[in-house]
Amino acid sequence: MLLDFFKISSTPLIGIDISSSSVKVLQLSQVNGKYCVDAYGADLLPPQSVVEKNIKATDKVGAVLRQIIKKIGISRKFAAMAVAGSSVITRTIQINKEFSDAEIIEQIEIEADRYIPYPLEEVYYDFEIIGPSVKNADLMDVLLAAARIETVDMRIAVAEEAGLKATIIDVETLAMEKSFSLVAEHLPTKGVGSVVAVIDIGATATTLYVFKDLRIIYSRDQAFGGKHLTDEIQRRYGLSVEEAAAAQKYGGLPEDYITEVLEPFKETIIQQVSRAIQVFFSSSEETEIHFIVLAGGIAALPGLEALVQGKMAIKTLIGNPFADMQVSEKVNKNLLMEEAPALMMTCGLALRTFDNE
Repeated sequence: MLLDFFKISSTPLIGIDISSSSVKVLQLSQVNGKYCVDAYGADLLPPQSVVEKNIKATDKVGAVLRQIIKKIGISRKFAAMAVAGSSVITRTIQINKEFSDAEIIEQIEIEADRYIPYPLEEVYYDFEIIGPSVKNADLMDVLLAAARIETVDMRIAVAEEAGLKATIIDVETLAMEKSFSLVAEHLPTKGVGSVVAVIDIGATATTLYVFKDLRIIYSRDQAFGGKHLTDEIQRRYGLSVEEAAAAQKYGGLPEDYITEVLEPFKETIIQQVSRAIQVFFSSSEETEIHFIVLAGGIAALPGLEALVQGKMAIKTLIGNPFADMQVSEKVNKNLLMEEAPALMMTCGLALRTFDNE
């Protein structure tokens, strides 16, 4: 079934990012040619309602989303959401550049049947024309993307539970590209001619995105995240999951927390980052990473940026797509900037509002 993964937005919408631990919502507008953050909200999900980015309880996730929408006062009814890159099959194919629109769609159906390892009636798929093929001047490169129907429909159902309509279903890697384009403005090269590793450390997983000339050339997930720190706090100090998470965020832990728990955890992050980059090198022709950008909820850990830069000997910065944006008076700007690294995906989705400009 053909679905508009690459559809251009024709109406203002909000970006909704559903991870394994939380829901994040962001609404952007433009004021005098500059982006403005109109509204932002996030909340934790009930345990096991999303497992490895697969939604297991649309009612519970929808209820959290509905509470966020109500709390921050969003009136827009249309949303951009994303499916995980691991849930999406993508292929770059070549077709005749002289084809009409009807011929392109016909050829895409043929190619989809060839490359997608599921019956076409079980998937949504879409395509985007990239441009002339470097392999053959008579052909053009086309990106084909497909996802299982149930994966997409679960997100649509969550939006409906909250009284919204998911008009854009994006792919996480494409949303990250949009957000990274804003972060790249603060790199010495603005990302051009550079290979940049974005390390997105979430609650249960870490994703390495490698960019070259502002486009993702590689991505890989690994099972490591902030939950490892929460679990260690819980184990060492005899706290509940909720108490450990609160103590991690607001403080109040014993004096040995930094030396016995936090610093070893940061060293583990270095090991994970180093290992992920080495795996990338082993499967790529690239031999150098020029910059590292830290993203995700763990990125703002005190001292982590300097530690990564020192250990990896690579210029490192914390990702903040809102650095050059205006912020509405209704939004807690300090909190937004503090949580900015965890909002890169959400920002990329919210930016879909401006696709037709």
